Amino acid sequence: MTRAAMVIGVGADAGLGAALARRIAREGLHVFVAARNAERVEALAGALRAGGAAATAVAMDTTQPDGVARLFDAVAAVAEGPELVVYNAGNAYTSALLDTTDAAFETVWRLACFGGFLVGREAARRMLPRGSGTILFTGATASLRARPPFLAFASAKAALRAVAHGMARELGPKGLHVAHVVIDGAIDGDQLNRRIPQLKERLGPDGMLAPDAIAEAYWQLHVQARSAWTLELDLRPYKEQF
Repeated sequence: MTRAAMVIGVGADAGLGAALARRIAREGLHVFVAARNAERVEALAGALRAGGAAATAVAMDTTQPDGVARLFDAVAAVAEGPELVVYNAGNAYTSALLDTTDAAFETVWRLACFGGFLVGREAARRMLPRGSGTILFTGATASLRARPPFLAFASAKAALRAVAHGMARELGPKGLHVAHVVIDGAIDGDQLNRRIPQLKERLGPDGMLAPDAIAEAYWQLHVQARSAWTLELDLRPYKEQF
């Protein structure tokens, strides 16, 4: 029987989403990678297939219920259903309070929180009949505290954390493992290195979170024995102040 997993929210090849997809593919699962940018997800899926993995790209909007359902239908066409779902979508929107528009605030919430709710709910619908499955949500420092200029982002990430915690308490006794991962620090990926190229040098060796190391932690959450499940995992560089 084909085993399948989903990574929702993938960007550059050196980012966390791509690292998650590669780590899962190493275990022989058919990986479905999803994001709004069709060219980007197809490039990642193509790279995975070139390496011998089974991978499918799905361009979709995580904030649209119909799009989320179609993504899960695509998985169901080749497997009984996903055994692992990772919600990694979000953007670190920054703005001073008085410069934050109504539309911007809602847009950040829809992507970082509402999309996670839609994906988590659909994953639960598909996993509950089997009584097993893992649903993981990517959080951030902002999940735990809000500070300028991350007010909108923090409110959305804190809300996503609440969704994850609530789902874990409801679904855990039914066999589904739900966990929230707090990424407390800078990720050593293309996005941040392009935007702030001097940051890596300033932080020094191992001062940023390596995407492959984060991905390994996610996989270990998936394979945990259910007698010792983790609800929330904090990941940060050894020198990070917290």
